[in-house]
Order: sequence, then structure tokens, then C-alpha cells
Amino acid sequence: MKREIKFRGLPTCKDKDELDYINFDRDGNFAVGFYEDGYIIGKVADASDDYIYPEFWVAVDRNTVGQYTGLHDKNGREIYEGDILKVTGEDGESYVATVKWFGDEDYPAFDLAGIPAAWNYDANALATIFQSGVETCEVIGNIFEDKQLLEGKQ
Repeated sequence: MKREIKFRGLPTCKDKDELDYINFDRDGNFAVGFYEDGYIIGKVADASDDYIYPEFWVAVDRNTVGQYTGLHDKNGREIYEGDILKVTGEDGESYVATVKWFGDEDYPAFDLAGIPAAWNYDANALATIFQSGVETCEVIGNIFEDKQLLEGKQ
């Protein structure tokens, strides 16, 4: 199975006029594309043996860069590392958790952080939710712009 690899990050430039001038792929306030050394970079617009010219490049805050999980929420929105999800069970009960990369040798996967103890998953919660189809996920924000959504969740 082929999964689309892309990243998003918040531009370091905060000047709205300058950002509007740069034509880059967006997810809200985030630039979306490939990530390399502090830049989100667009697809190749032109290339030769001597150079590669991307559609765009935007300097981003390295601390806000998150990878696309390859999943979409119930509304079709792409889910990225650092997104805040509202997970709702078939009974209507819900909780809020954060998408996180657990990238060590024993557990290399995207999963949810901050799951309440009452919700028990035998394995990776994010994978279980999408494989079972019983619960739904909705992106309600991200940890960089919407920290207040995480307050008092547990």
C-alpha cells in the first residue's frame, strides 16, 4: 500500500501580505508539502541536470512541523501529527486526544496521546478506531494554535 508522505508547518513569516503573495499549498494557517531543514517545499515545477525548481518554499517553525498520517477524519479532513481529535463512540460518549508519533524501535506508529483511562484499546488506538469503524474522529484543532482545547480534558 502506498501512503502519501507530506508535512505541514506554521510559516515563520507572520506578515499576511507577504504570505498572500507566496502561492503555497495550505491547511488553514499551515504550509503543506515536503519538509527539509526548516522549509516546507512544493512539488517540482521544473528540473534539469543542473537544478531543481520547486513550486514554492516557505520557511516554517521547526517546532510546528507534523507529518500527515494518511488518514482523514469523518469530514474528509487530513489528519496530521499534532492535531487534536474528538473521538466519539457509537453511544455518543466522546473524548479529546492528540495525534502523536511514537517513533521508537518498539512502537513506530502514529497513535493518540491523552486517552482517558475509561477508554480501553488493546492496541494502537488510532489504528483500532479506523479499522473498526465504530468510533468516529473529527479534527477540532491542533496543539500549536488551539492549546485551550486540551485544558481539563482528563
